[in-house]
Amino acid sequence: MTVRALPEDQKQLLQLQAYDNRAAQLANSRRTLPQLAELSARSAEADALRRRAIEARGVLEDARAELKRVESDVAVVDARIVRDTTRLQSVTNAKDAQGLEHELASLAGRKSDLEDIELAVMERVEAAEAEFASIEAEQASLAQIVATLETGRDEAFSAIDTESAALTEKRLDLVALLPADLVELYERQRARYGIGAALLRRGVSEGSNVALTGSDLAAIRAAAPDEVVLDPESGCILVRTDESGLDPKPRQDD
Repeated sequence: MTVRALPEDQKQLLQLQAYDNRAAQLANSRRTLPQLAELSARSAEADALRRRAIEARGVLEDARAELKRVESDVAVVDARIVRDTTRLQSVTNAKDAQGLEHELASLAGRKSDLEDIELAVMERVEAAEAEFASIEAEQASLAQIVATLETGRDEAFSAIDTESAALTEKRLDLVALLPADLVELYERQRARYGIGAALLRRGVSEGSNVALTGSDLAAIRAAAPDEVVLDPESGCILVRTDESGLDPKPRQDD
């Protein structure tokens, strides 16, 4: 079915298409914001840091637990040394005294060994604490970077959404002024082919960027000004203006 519309209304389709083109650009910009890719990369980095932090915390907790065990063993040995020293001061039997002295010597050796172990474990605790603190510092730095990126993303989203909302209002206002069947055809062709209307300029469709054939141009030239014509290449509505290159050929004198 042939759709007819005033040439002025057909020309308004170019503005409608401009709105839709800009809306598509904004939607693409929203999907491809640099901050989104950066945040995705930072999210992976944060996950890796969390795994490192969990592992480092486990190493630190194990080292601290071992240090407590060694400290407890040292405390037990110290208590036994105090007990045996006290008993040695009051014992009168030489054999018992010799036994206590032998045990005190063993306890002193045991304490020396435990203190060496305690020192080594303390060094491990300090190293584990330093590693965990380093990871926490990395996490804090990353959190600041992410916060900055999120702020930039949100500001960009806000600007895009504001412009998109304004475009939507302008589009609705324009559509309200156009014939319903013309808008329906425009929407249908845009849904099918990605573009609803384009200018025919000097015989070239800006919808396909292809020069129309002589026969196609002749058919368009023969169409009434209010007849809506389609681009044979892209399927969009071709809007004719003085730039379309459709001036009738001069007739030869008989």
